[in-house]
Amino acid sequence: MTSALRFDRAPRRVYWELTRACDLTCRHCRAEAAPEPDPAELTTSEGLDLIDRLARFGPPLPHLVLTGGDPLKRPDLFALIAAARSRGFGVSVAPSATPLLTPEMIARLEAAGVQAVSLSLDGSDAARHDALRRVPGCFDRTVAAARACVVADLPFQVNTLVCEETLADLPAIHAVAAALGAARWSLFFLVAVGRGAVLRPITAAACERLFETLPDLASSSTPVIATTEAPHFRRVVLERARRAGRDGAPARQAIGHGAGIRDGNGIMFISHAGEVHPSGFFALAAGNVRVANPVALYRDSDLFRVLRRPELFGGRCGRCEWREACGGSRARALAATGDPLAEDPLCLYEPVAGTR
Repeated sequence: MTSALRFDRAPRRVYWELTRACDLTCRHCRAEAAPEPDPAELTTSEGLDLIDRLARFGPPLPHLVLTGGDPLKRPDLFALIAAARSRGFGVSVAPSATPLLTPEMIARLEAAGVQAVSLSLDGSDAARHDALRRVPGCFDRTVAAARACVVADLPFQVNTLVCEETLADLPAIHAVAAALGAARWSLFFLVAVGRGAVLRPITAAACERLFETLPDLASSSTPVIATTEAPHFRRVVLERARRAGRDGAPARQAIGHGAGIRDGNGIMFISHAGEVHPSGFFALAAGNVRVANPVALYRDSDLFRVLRRPELFGGRCGRCEWREACGGSRARALAATGDPLAEDPLCLYEPVAGTR
């Protein structure tokens, strides 16, 4: 069976963790970042070769997101950006809010052809945000960076962690993101990996209640709203549009719909050491770019291929009539049960009988 929502030929986005070096010590860090780079990270030569090989996905090329750690800690960052842009990749960068992220750095990123940056806000004020980031002044630097992006005409996305510690503050964080001029507000739903295991995930019932409120926040004057590791938001959006007698197109424009895109299906993550994962939150790797072709790993490895077949998923995810558009978080299923094909425990939806 094939589907327009299965991205077998190429991912839509490639996330490359350039380094795990970072001057922050965030409580929830997926990468368990440290101040100094890992000696195992890909060298400049290996990085340039990786960009060449990723270009063999062919047009349309995936969008390349350079992340970390803090990509600003890589001395060769701009050489890698230039190489990617010369091969036709759209490039975004996910810097950390440290003293390295100056207005001059933001202007340089824009001049290098970077299409967007992402900035993290996990609290609506300094006390809340800095408590998670564990570095005083991080909130103020993030706000200053957002304002510098506006001046440089560089679109920016605000990333916000969703967990018990941030849940009640989300409407206020949205208001801050909107006031700053964010193009997109991306909610990262906690998966218990890395240092994120010390935080408390929200319940499935709380998640459903949150999903019912998010469409009301979305409008033409506020950021596009998207979710990471919570693809069942798409069901809520499409169900609401159906009940209202719409085809869902307006909702998909106001809300980052991304139908079908999830771990391994439209997403590929490459670690600082070259390990290829279905996402940054997915613990299992399909191989390493130092010894394998990243295009072949995405297209042909057993791990990626099975994640693109939601009819093989277990429990409610496999029976669900929304399994192609959603499919659940495979990273959360793996972290919670040890089985990447299990149902997503953050979703409480009961599939319609007979839809298998």
